[in-house]
Amino acid sequence: MTSAILLQALGLVLDPYVLMVIFFSALFGLFVGCIPGLTATMATALLVPVTFFMPPIPAVAAIVTATAMAIFSGDIPGALLRIPGTPASAAYTDETYRMTLKGQAELALGAGLVFSAIGGLFGTFVMILFAPALADFALRFSSFEYFWLVVLGLSGALIASSAGRLKSAISLLVGLLIASVGMENPAAHPRFTMGINDLMGGVDLIPMMVGMFAISELLRYVTNMAPPAVIVTEKIGNIFAGMWQLTKKYPWQILRGSTVGTVVGIQPGAGGDIAAWMSYATSKKFSKEPEKFGTGHVEGVVESGAANNSALAGAWIPAMVFGIPGDSITAIAIGVLYMKNLNPGPTLFTNNPENIYAIFMVFILANLVMIPLGWLTVKLATKILRVASNILMPSILLFCIVGSFAINNSVFGVTLILFFGLLAFVLEENGFPIAPAILGVVLGKMLEENFVTSMIKSDGDPLVFFTRPIAMWLALATFVVLLWPVGAWAVRKLRSLG
Repeated sequence: MTSAILLQALGLVLDPYVLMVIFFSALFGLFVGCIPGLTATMATALLVPVTFFMPPIPAVAAIVTATAMAIFSGDIPGALLRIPGTPASAAYTDETYRMTLKGQAELALGAGLVFSAIGGLFGTFVMILFAPALADFALRFSSFEYFWLVVLGLSGALIASSAGRLKSAISLLVGLLIASVGMENPAAHPRFTMGINDLMGGVDLIPMMVGMFAISELLRYVTNMAPPAVIVTEKIGNIFAGMWQLTKKYPWQILRGSTVGTVVGIQPGAGGDIAAWMSYATSKKFSKEPEKFGTGHVEGVVESGAANNSALAGAWIPAMVFGIPGDSITAIAIGVLYMKNLNPGPTLFTNNPENIYAIFMVFILANLVMIPLGWLTVKLATKILRVASNILMPSILLFCIVGSFAINNSVFGVTLILFFGLLAFVLEENGFPIAPAILGVVLGKMLEENFVTSMIKSDGDPLVFFTRPIAMWLALATFVVLLWPVGAWAVRKLRSLG
């Protein structure tokens, strides 16, 4: 049975149309990630209108491939301009830029490319090994367990956020408020529709995502008055020279970065940028040469580069098994999965096993394709970085407007992307992170539905949330996550008093 499913999945992935989608999505992701200000999440958001017209596997393949490529290619402007192309590259931008100033641009970019691919493959194999087992375990879940799982995911997003916890909590509440709009609630009562019929079905996830991640970046570009940066190097040599020596010198760093990235990626709301910062800090802490960090030392680049791409695969584990996004990218991907009737959850593994194995194969293929296409992008980097923004940005805006209109053939979709673009811009300009808001929108309906269903089942008795074995452990984990900052603060106070 398994061999037949694998052959079927292989047939789905090796379809010429799917391979073509992977190739062009890879080029698109590499281009977007290479342009400062155009993030991997933005690449995903821009692809969504295109995936609307694709079958399920090519649609998912486009998102997986483009994001993996964009996360790597964000290293290129970091090394050459000292401007990270994506937030996941920010952790080691100073390091790679200093390496470039020392004449080691090839080593910096080669390490970013090779170890990003290795980290991505590591995270993919972890996903292949553990996601089906988690799905089997998740089949035992009822509404009680799913309620606590959602609360745990929302709590983890607050703790993992790089911004302050108060601002993250406010952002999360904004997302939960948006999720409550419309009639899609247990009572089927219209809420917060303000008399607008288009809001009766709730806020459409896809236009909202495009607005928050693409339009907000365009607004940021318009308001940015900084002069364009100057490219440090004109010509880049052989980026693969010395990679084998680095692999032999830093095997534990590669393994540690890949492991940290995967584990952090699984945490809801974390993502590759937090994984990269954690790995860079860990690398410096355990290094035999910590004094070299910040002076153009490749060790931190090796470990962080492996972490940010392994986090991408890790984030797909809770997204596919429980429908809980690990980061902003998988939040968009969940919307695409629902659009293609591949509803995330444990039944996805039992009802559509060939599709799941096809997605696994796409991850492997995307990370393998990254090596040759990434090399090509590095070679063309100085030309790509000179693309005129005053031509590129209006083209992106036009693409967003046309795509949002095409999804529902409605002008209201265009209104949504503009509104949420402005909202995200205002929030981020004032230090409020967007990831918790996105998580709140995606999980808000699931939270309410599972709570109301559970209360109906238990005749209004809330103790049932704590008496079922799995629910009890999930509740305990939730309280530990929520109270962890308080406990850490109390320990610091006691130590200072002692």
